Amino acid sequence: MICILNLRDYMDVDILKKLALMGAMKGRVSLSSAKLGSTIGMSSQTAARRLIRLEKQGYITRVLTTEGQDVRITDKGISKLKAEYLDYKKIFEEGQRQRLKGRVTTGLGEGQYYISLEGYRRQFVEKLGFEPYPGTLNLQLKEPFAVHDTSAIKIEGFKDSARTFGGGKCYPVKIDGIEAAIIRPDRSSYPLNMVEVIAPVNLREKLGLKDGDEVEVILE
Repeated sequence: MICILNLRDYMDVDILKKLALMGAMKGRVSLSSAKLGSTIGMSSQTAARRLIRLEKQGYITRVLTTEGQDVRITDKGISKLKAEYLDYKKIFEEGQRQRLKGRVTTGLGEGQYYISLEGYRRQFVEKLGFEPYPGTLNLQLKEPFAVHDTSAIKIEGFKDSARTFGGGKCYPVKIDGIEAAIIRPDRSSYPLNMVEVIAPVNLREKLGLKDGDEVEVILE
């Protein structure tokens, strides 16, 4: 099953790449399933199924027309492609770490509650090597956050006597030399260019940050 899923993921990226080369990152591209099929070397029926799959995953939007369909890659799809690009960049530019720049912004104020829950706190200590300050530093990036899941540290969901809490992923980073991690819930309403950072200290106070300040994040 794992091999099948990996193959499907690879094919998704390949089709997204073909669509991007057609211009679907910049605007809508008109095409039929037959045209896409001939471009990527598969039948029109298989190509149509692939497009439907990409749409269900949120990687593209489709508008049906009398001649076929207009397709555009979403921010989520662009993030998927960029994560793949960054993997190749690591291969061919060995030793270079990914750097993200974003501006400090006020979050929803829920970070302190969730990070302090024992089910999460224990995993942060075990898997990240530090106990996080009860709160997050919220950053609005210049472009969607794109990191391949192979670099992620899985945080498992859990249940208590009252409710169920979902899982997520952590990506170790450093901010001004301070060990930290970007945390991404598996289910989040945040836009892709918004990230929450946890650290063993209050980053706002430690670095003297205020809303609007630019911060550089280095992925480990």
